[in-house]
Amino acid sequence: MSKLPANPFLAILAVGLGTTIVPLDSSVNIAFPDITRSFGIPLDAIQWVVICYVLTYSSLMLVCGKLGDLFGHRRIFRIGLGLSIVAFALCGSAGEFGWLLFFRFCQGVGAALVISCSPALATACYPEEQRAKALGLYTALFGLGSVIGPSLGGIMVEAWGWPAVFWFRAPISLLALAATWLIPSPPQASARKPFDGLGAVLLALALSSLLLAINQAQSPHSTALIVAVLAILSIFGFAGFVYQEIRFAEPIIRLGVFRDIEFSILNLANLVANLVGFAVLLLVPYYLIRMAEFPTWLSGIVLGCAPLGVALAGPPGGWAIGRFGARRVALAGAILLTGGLFAVSQWQEDSAIPVLAASLLLHGLGLGLFHTAYMHIVTGTLSREDRGVAGSLGMMTRSAGVVTGAAVLAGLFASIAPAAGFLPAFQAVFHYAGLGFAVFVVLTLLRPGLWFRSPD
Repeated sequence: MSKLPANPFLAILAVGLGTTIVPLDSSVNIAFPDITRSFGIPLDAIQWVVICYVLTYSSLMLVCGKLGDLFGHRRIFRIGLGLSIVAFALCGSAGEFGWLLFFRFCQGVGAALVISCSPALATACYPEEQRAKALGLYTALFGLGSVIGPSLGGIMVEAWGWPAVFWFRAPISLLALAATWLIPSPPQASARKPFDGLGAVLLALALSSLLLAINQAQSPHSTALIVAVLAILSIFGFAGFVYQEIRFAEPIIRLGVFRDIEFSILNLANLVANLVGFAVLLLVPYYLIRMAEFPTWLSGIVLGCAPLGVALAGPPGGWAIGRFGARRVALAGAILLTGGLFAVSQWQEDSAIPVLAASLLLHGLGLGLFHTAYMHIVTGTLSREDRGVAGSLGMMTRSAGVVTGAAVLAGLFASIAPAAGFLPAFQAVFHYAGLGFAVFVVLTLLRPGLWFRSPD
């Protein structure tokens, strides 16, 4: 057992401070116009600023979580913060677009190291029986980073240009690194176990190829051949990974856990929830600026209501899990998320700001409740020795849902908008997202044996 900190709240604040460097990356989106102008690149090239970062940390998270289980979560967390400090400075100093992309890859490695171990560190701040409380606070801190990012980024870009959205996170990372002495490190294995390097390479290949194939499938500049090659690489990567995990003594993740149908359904549900939930970040900014004609600063505040809902849902979600059980809280979150999607689908050209804010807040509350409950179930299902892998699995399915949602939802919008116009296409995407998630919940989650048994 790891020694509990003298002040658990301060310890989890230190974890949250380090973790916020990842959701604060939302500040980069507001800098896209300045980046394209500064480097003289076409508009469609800006997607690689996102791809190089998101694909990197998404494909490495599970591997980095296993490194934390083997070598200590706090140690890996610190290495990630140190690498992030260097990566932020390099991104902010990039003189060519190609170098910026490479430094974004380096930033993705740092993010994977940080975020893969942060759930394990958060749960180590409180006794095991208060794990739900710890995860609720962690969800709130993560959500606050997403709230602050766009508004703070807009102010900094206006004052100092696009490099500022990278530079300002370097001192945050440095402060978080200094505060890690407050954080207890969950116990690691008494005997050093071997690390599955081949399995790590195969998993990274499989995940990065799959996510890139999904991205390229909706790109007008891609071809069917490129998508097919990436899909084949992903299939071979996953097949090789499964074979390696079966025969390796200390696998990255024990695949037998997925034989539990309830556990597999919950992981799929987290992916689908984030897939449909990403519609807000993808399309709502265009509605606010182009349709409602709000100024950029007001659009950022209204859009921030969604991650604010996530942050507000965290602490009460942790309390509700202890009172009603994680599965019931997850179901409640799924219902609220569905309601939020349908509420956004009813927006009109002249919808009042309170209506917009309430819809987005409902969406965020649902997503926050669901994610808190899901993380509680995942971290409780896997053994405490695999707590880093458990936390990484939760973050990986979330990222996979976001990347998939970007492709699927953008493709759906593009297929409707040319004939129907922006607002009907916007409404249709949210209507179909809400309807699709409602059907998914009914078909997979509304089972008495799963949701209405005794509390977890």
